[in-house]
Amino acid sequence: MSEYARLKWLCRRGMKELDVLLEHYLAHEYSQATEEERVAFRKLLDSQDPVLWDYVMERDQPQDEAMQDVIRKLVSTLRN
Repeated sequence: MSEYARLKWLCRRGMKELDVLLEHYLAHEYSQATEEERVAFRKLLDSQDPVLWDYVMERDQPQDEAMQDVIRKLVSTLRN
């Protein structure tokens, strides 16, 4: 399985809203991302859905700054 296919599989969550956001990031942002940002995105995929949703809804934020940057990109997708 390719890295992209594995990540696309990991973007499938229990919440359709998260599926859409994560798959959009993977399709449109991931290929241009720095290695640090890619690592942060992969770490976010390890998060539980409620934690990830709290990040996206800005009720909480990860301590890792690179993860915060990825969350900001996800949130900007929501606003556009």
